[in-house]
Amino acid sequence: MSRKTARSARRPLTLRDVSEASGVSEMTVSRVLRNRGDVSAATRARVLEAARALGYVPNKIAGALASQRVNLVAVVIPSLSNMVFPEVLGGITRILDETGLQPVVGVTHYSPEREEKVLYEMLSWRPSGVIVAGLEHSEASRAMLRAAGVPVVEIMDTDGEAIDAAVGISHRRAGREMAQEILAAGYRKIGFLGTKMPLDHRARKRFEGFTEVLARAGVEIAAREFYSGGSALAKGREMTAAILARRPDLDFIYYSNDLIGAGGLLYCLEQGFDIPGRIGLAGFNGVELLQGLPRRLATMDACRQEIGERAAAIIAARIAGRGAPDGPVVTLTPRLDPGDTLRRDTGAGPGG
Repeated sequence: MSRKTARSARRPLTLRDVSEASGVSEMTVSRVLRNRGDVSAATRARVLEAARALGYVPNKIAGALASQRVNLVAVVIPSLSNMVFPEVLGGITRILDETGLQPVVGVTHYSPEREEKVLYEMLSWRPSGVIVAGLEHSEASRAMLRAAGVPVVEIMDTDGEAIDAAVGISHRRAGREMAQEILAAGYRKIGFLGTKMPLDHRARKRFEGFTEVLARAGVEIAAREFYSGGSALAKGREMTAAILARRPDLDFIYYSNDLIGAGGLLYCLEQGFDIPGRIGLAGFNGVELLQGLPRRLATMDACRQEIGERAAAIIAARIAGRGAPDGPVVTLTPRLDPGDTLRRDTGAGPGG
């Protein structure tokens, strides 16, 4: 076994190893790796090449002891399985890539208890900022976020009071606008398929806005079906079959997200229904992956990528000591796409 291999097996690499390999002092190595101080271009290149060749990774936890912060941004989201939050993470990463900050992700599975545990662990590492989904948290989670002493941005939703800053859409408004379009198209026997509301606050708010507009028009939800668990095509097919078996007279089904809506669309196409004449369908989220379906599902874009970008920009600006580029609450405007499943001949009655 060589000296280098034996040393690697016994202990991790240190600044001294990089110093010896590059022929400069440990202080100079430290300056180069922290990108601090006046170091010549030639020396900087020599140190970086030595560190790369050795496989040396700086210990940023140790280096952060003086500042009590690491260059990490805690990102706390409920799920990675429904294609919504990966796009948000893409927006966050795109902005943070231009800074010295790195996102680290925790998943709560829509559980307040799990969110407390994730926040406790992440905040114990003293991140430089926190991005967390939603405005609803347990008292313990809210206390931790208030006491964190770093920028906190709550994302996805602006229907409520933010702890620090928030970026998202009004889900109640999204529900209201979808209901207005459905009623304007002449549909009246409307069903709803979605998540169990105590778990998904944003779906609950869309449902509240949706039913508020229906009520003003003298229309009640004719049938509803709720589920817990992942948003899946199979679940959408199953729930659509069940609700239409109970209420075959439904002329519209509003889904809480595009994935179960896509499952419902496939089921209705298999049954040979005239869409959007006999029955109309709409989802929520504007998931691009579903654009290859035989028909384009009516939906509403939730501005996911922009939410991630704007939240990360607020964190980066605040950490850099600049004022946030936006106000404390940024409400974005989603766009409704009628696709091929929402009739556009305003005022017409249901077709054959």
